Order: sequence, then structure tokens, then C-alpha cells
Amino acid sequence: MSRDESIIARVAREVLSGRDANREDLLDCARLAGEAQGHYKLLYHANQIRVKHFANTVRLCAIGAGKVGACSEDCKWCAQSAAFPPGRTPAELASTGDLSALACSARRNRASSFGIVNSGLKPGETDFHAVLDALGQIKSDAHGEMRLCASLGALTADQAAELLAAGVTRYNHNIETSERMYARMVTTHAYQDRLDTLTIARDAGMSLCVGGIFGIGETWEDRIDMGLTLRDDIKPDVTPLNFLTPIPGTPLAGAEPLAVREILNIIAMHRIMLPTTDIKIAGGRETNLRDMQSWIFYAGATSILVGNYLTTEGRSADDDLTMIGDLGLMIVEEL
Repeated sequence: MSRDESIIARVAREVLSGRDANREDLLDCARLAGEAQGHYKLLYHANQIRVKHFANTVRLCAIGAGKVGACSEDCKWCAQSAAFPPGRTPAELASTGDLSALACSARRNRASSFGIVNSGLKPGETDFHAVLDALGQIKSDAHGEMRLCASLGALTADQAAELLAAGVTRYNHNIETSERMYARMVTTHAYQDRLDTLTIARDAGMSLCVGGIFGIGETWEDRIDMGLTLRDDIKPDVTPLNFLTPIPGTPLAGAEPLAVREILNIIAMHRIMLPTTDIKIAGGRETNLRDMQSWIFYAGATSILVGNYLTTEGRSADDDLTMIGDLGLMIVEEL
């Protein structure tokens, strides 16, 4: 084993023994993974860490759009921003019945969690009460068998308490990338605003679902620093990893797609940084990984988003369930 190859193995051994990897070693691992031999070694060790903490289990979750479009924020990757042509149409609100039907469909497809996602910096009074109504209907129709989640943007402490009382036990609010990269991608609110919302949600008693998006021009330093912020400061229960699908009319419409091998390296590096966190592969899975989707689990992923996304369609749930079964993985449906 060469010295370079031994770095990945040594870091993996440290993580398996319960020690955190340091930033310098993580950057070395990412650099080495850019070469074929290092790539496969990284995936091998990430899979060992996954198996230790999660065995052969996976979880499924689904989302439904409560409010789509006309977002006041200017996140450069997003089709819902009113700052760019795709998001300038009036916002659309889903009905209570539609959201409940989506939740029930997700449960039939073996998802154990369902989240309502709204566009916008923060929920207005009308939007917020519509979400509360939908949560009540979902609890009734799904007979309390699903974890309820929400992603509504910035919250007040009172709103967080109301969501918890309505049955929401997990809040999603992604930090997206490193703090320095975030300032290049979003100008209408600050990185610290996101951290503040996460504190409010956690203080209210909700667990956290926090991750980011890749393929927006970030470096490996940005990716590692985001992962370290998650590991050392936020400590989420779930980390969703999204991969850019360029949307015509947005500033990142012409972004160069990430190579499949690089996407797998991103997943594996997050497994090394977050050994006991449920790592969920979410937006961009189908378009970016294509025939290599099943490799996400070997790279360290432990859950996937099933069904459609907010503004784009996902793969059929039947195809995902077939893939999981073919891999011999066991779906955990308990909350």
C-alpha cells in the first residue's frame, strides 16, 4: 500500500474507532479519490462505515410542495426564485386534500417520513395555517403512521412550537454549501440566518434534517467545510445531499454537470465525516447518476427521497423499490 493510499485507510480506521477525521486529512482523502485507485478505496471504506452503523438498512422519505414559486430569495440554482424567469409566475398553493393524498401515496410506497415544503424566505400567516390544516388531515388519513416533517424557511419560536404541536418532529433547512460559497450564491439572506432557524427548530424540540447542494461551482474545500459545520456545530439526524440539475433561465443554467465518480466521492466523504448520520440522496439523483444510482449505497448513503421533487419529476417508486430489493437492502419503516 502506497503512502497516499494509506491515508484513506488510516482515516477510515480512525472513524471506525470513533474518532473524528481532521480537515487536512479529509482534503487529502478527497484529492486521492480523484484518481481511480483512490476512488474505489474511498468507496470501500465508506461502505465499511455504513455497514457498521446501519447494517443493510435504508429509509425512504417523500415530500410534497405546499407552496411553489414566486420566492423572494435569489438562490442561483433555484427555479422558484422570482429573481429569475422560471420563478416569476404567481405562487401556487396545494390543497389540504392534495398534500394528504401525496402523504398516503408515499406511505404505500414504504416511505416512513413525509415533509411539506414551501417556497419563500418564511411562512406568511395564510401559508402557515394552510400547512397546519394539511398536517391535521395527513395525521387523520395516514393514521399517525408517518413521521411528519416541514421545510418552510425561517421560523419564529412560536411557529416552531405550533409545528411541533401539530405533529412535526423534524425540520429541514439546508445550509447548502460552505459559508464563503453561500455568499456567492445567495444575497437576499445570510448564512447565519439559516443557522439561527436551525437553533429555533431544535430548541422547540424538533430533530434536524440539514444538508446541501453540489455542482454549483464549489470546491472540495467548500464541500469539506460544509460537512464539518454539520458534524461539529449542527449535528443533524439526517443530511440530504442534492446534486444540481441546471434549470434554463437560472444563473446556473449552463453549469457543467458533475461526473458520476465525483458524485459518489462526495457521498463517501460525507459518510466519513458523518459516520452515524442518516445520509439521504435527494434532488438530482436520477439525472446525474443515471445507471449508477445503485452505487450510492456502496458509497455510504442510507436513505433516498422517493417520488417527485418540488419542480421536477423523480423516478418511479416501483423502480426504486426494485433497486433496493435487488441490492438485498432492508427498508426500515418504523418512525
